[in-house]
Amino acid sequence: MTSQQIPLGTPFTAASTATDVLRGVDLTGEEAIVTGGHSRLGREVSRALAAAGASVTVAARDTARAAEAVAGIDGVRVEQLDLTDPDSIDAFATRWNETGRPVHMLVNNAAVLFTPELQLDARGHELAFSTSHLGHFQLTRALLPALRAAHGARVVTVTSGAARIGGVRWDDLDFRSGYDPLAAYAQSKRANVLFTVELDRRSAGQDIRAFAVHPGVVIGPGPHAPGRVDSYRAQGLVDEHGATVIDPEVGKKTVEQGAATIVFGAASPWLDGVGGVYLKDNDVAVLDDVERPVTADSIPADANSAMRDPADARRLWELSEQLLA
Repeated sequence: MTSQQIPLGTPFTAASTATDVLRGVDLTGEEAIVTGGHSRLGREVSRALAAAGASVTVAARDTARAAEAVAGIDGVRVEQLDLTDPDSIDAFATRWNETGRPVHMLVNNAAVLFTPELQLDARGHELAFSTSHLGHFQLTRALLPALRAAHGARVVTVTSGAARIGGVRWDDLDFRSGYDPLAAYAQSKRANVLFTVELDRRSAGQDIRAFAVHPGVVIGPGPHAPGRVDSYRAQGLVDEHGATVIDPEVGKKTVEQGAATIVFGAASPWLDGVGGVYLKDNDVAVLDDVERPVTADSIPADANSAMRDPADARRLWELSEQLLA
């Protein structure tokens, strides 16, 4: 991964949209699965891939809500999937594999944001880690036959710049002590990157390439929940009137701009022959090991060596297998 973590010099910018990135890309006949593909970024990813010709399956826990959100988008269907429920994941993968259809693009997009109190899934795992990492880990492994059948598949896992500050609590993954919402979220996002590193190492020889994507900070156009406005204002994400601040050069993006790097990872020919890398602003991200503070005007989100450590990547993979055994 280190040798390929070098920008490609694509023609796209931080302000490019999903439509811009997929212009001229023909995905006719290709199958895509997008977890959480009905909400905000996920919906735009589903729409853009379908507009380029792909057949898109939105995997969602609440199928009625998902179906309503994607109604009217041609080429998009909804199936039930709860990433915190191993039986639901197995059922989804079994249904898919039994059809014999390949998976050309698996977009691991669903996530849980900050929860003020510790929440555990039915297996006793912290909810952000369970949803963002463990669920996607199980799903991806279960779909490997379909990914191999594509003869050129991509697995895109949506991470965050928070991976730079995240660490893995190897002795307390579930925050049984000292729960901190930001630390739990950052751990789940670090896990996304480590998973990408190890998946690509294991699967590149089977023509399956993996990418971790930082989409930018996307809070949507608003109006925003009153309880969040003060926090957003302190982070420089809304102005004094509560309107969303859009400044893609520093990572503050519209939904269309945030979805761009995700579909870039899923389908752009610029990434042919590349894998196991962290993407930002529609390109392979710069490798940056300098410690940088997070401020309202600066949101560090480039790749650093610590969050892509191959030894940690193998360790997390093996631990995840044990947790799901």
